[in-house]
Amino acid sequence: MSASALPPGLPPGLVIPPGLAIAQPQPDVIPDVKPRTGLGGFIWRYPTIALGGVLLGLMLAMALLAPFLWTVDPAALAPAQRLRDPSAQNWFGTDMLGRDIYSRVVYGAQVSLLVGFAVALFASGIGLLIGLFSGFSRLADAVIMRVMDGLMSIPPILLAIALMALTRGSVGNVILAITVAEIPRVSRLVRGVVLSLREQPYVEAAIASGTPTWKIILKHILPNTLAPLTVQASYICAAAMITEAILSFIGAGTPPTIPSWGNIMAEGRALWQVFPQIVLFPAVFLSITVLAVNLLGDGLRDRLDPRLARRI
Repeated sequence: MSASALPPGLPPGLVIPPGLAIAQPQPDVIPDVKPRTGLGGFIWRYPTIALGGVLLGLMLAMALLAPFLWTVDPAALAPAQRLRDPSAQNWFGTDMLGRDIYSRVVYGAQVSLLVGFAVALFASGIGLLIGLFSGFSRLADAVIMRVMDGLMSIPPILLAIALMALTRGSVGNVILAITVAEIPRVSRLVRGVVLSLREQPYVEAAIASGTPTWKIILKHILPNTLAPLTVQASYICAAAMITEAILSFIGAGTPPTIPSWGNIMAEGRALWQVFPQIVLFPAVFLSITVLAVNLLGDGLRDRLDPRLARRI
């Protein structure tokens, strides 16, 4: 091969021995993969978070904009229009008292989302405090965890029913009853995380250096509990909405005058075979909302847990 025919990048005075040749550079067979960025890249990497967030966002928008979504007073009675099939005037039909089912379903989203988010917030906050305290105090752990074990031995729905039997039906009491039933699970989760973090070398080094306990908790322990706590809060939110619907369905939840999805289904169960839309529409909206929260929780678990990461 002559010097003029040498591939680019080689010295011009290089002499190729007879019988040898230098291969010409070949184009890349597999082009460089360009990472997806922006909104499209986020949807591609975390489809469950995107889908759950969109569905939950639509439900939140429906609850906040209920008065502007062509609704009427959900408690307005119209006996002359009772048990009407879905039509252009009443999109989902009417119930046995002539109330518009569409308006009641839209306003019912406010109750379910309020209960779900409030229970998730309160149960996570109180459970976090109990778990942190139990994880760092052996004496408190021996007492508090036995109380938590006793509460966890009772199914959450039965415990909520028992608590509601001691009070009058209201949204605030429903939130309180479900929160008490969910606190033990959060506190046990946080306690387990704290006990595992206490054995880490950086925590032992902080203890050996004389760092105050409160500073160790705030700087080393608390940040590492937020990821599992966030995922657990999403599941608590979904479970709280289902529990609220069950309580209202059996008459132990919100008052019948409040248009919650559980109350709507409870009022229509006697007419299920004749007018199934009274139960069907609130059940569908409840299922979509719970599905959205669960999808969001699954996506957050995959995103925050490095052991489940698909890309390293």
